Amino acid sequence: MLTELETKLLGVMMIFIMLGMGASLTFKDFRIAFRKPQGILVGLLSQYAIMPFLGYGLAVALGLPPALAIGLILVACMPGGTTSNIFTYFSKGVLALSIMMTICSTLVAVVMVPVLLAFYTGLKDLPSEYAIPAGNVAQILVVLIVPTLIGIALRKWKPNVGATVELIGGLLGIVVILFLIVTWVPRNHMLLAVTPWHVYFAAIGVGLIGITLGYLLARKLRQDPCRSRTIALETGIQNGPLAVLIVVLTFQDQMQQDVLLIPVLYSLFIVLSSSAITVWFRRITTREELARDQSKVPSAATLSTQRP
Repeated sequence: MLTELETKLLGVMMIFIMLGMGASLTFKDFRIAFRKPQGILVGLLSQYAIMPFLGYGLAVALGLPPALAIGLILVACMPGGTTSNIFTYFSKGVLALSIMMTICSTLVAVVMVPVLLAFYTGLKDLPSEYAIPAGNVAQILVVLIVPTLIGIALRKWKPNVGATVELIGGLLGIVVILFLIVTWVPRNHMLLAVTPWHVYFAAIGVGLIGITLGYLLARKLRQDPCRSRTIALETGIQNGPLAVLIVVLTFQDQMQQDVLLIPVLYSLFIVLSSSAITVWFRRITTREELARDQSKVPSAATLSTQRP
């Protein structure tokens, strides 16, 4: 369970993260992006079709108890996180697409997350005490969209200030996750030590399988490899801190502790697994760039045949 101070700090940091995400774009970027919206639409399909079904499927297949099941389904229904933008940058992916997907999935989340949560928790037939009220989720998301819109306006009116806010917001995405690890894990090390393997599998698997399925769907829908890798990262990297915030504002005492387990584990392991995948994606992109450059350089034999 998070302390009252930690809950307040988490809420404040989430506001700054959303402000920074908004400051990464202008309204003009939306107009440009929606001239060719295929990548964004594929990303939204991955985000809100693949991930919630994956979370539900893992909860059923692993036979998770209600507290863990709702935690997993909640994580799977979350919009993309700002940390995906950082990993996309270092993996040499399409950063503009990643940022636009994060913003669009967050805006759409106001409607989609409550609907999907209600559908999949009903399908899982969870006890009523584990229900997350749709109104609460929508209110939290609406509150977080306000700083996002302020960030967009700030970038338009004060570009230099907006760029600084964007950098701070992106870094805070990592800080929030580290904050959760540093404050929550030491107090609960005994709980983590006795946590069954299938709980770790669920927390790690929902991210890794999501990345894999996001890539395969993007390639199936004729996105190029680089954009597909970007969509893959955006699909698997959910807004874990937002899931944690919803849990601490919805549940109390031991129930809160139980439901928090998978969102916190997910937030920890998605950073580690995404770091490894980012290194792999970066190497692939570098090889592709070298191959393209070499194909543009005429060979010595070609040059000799061109001489008079």
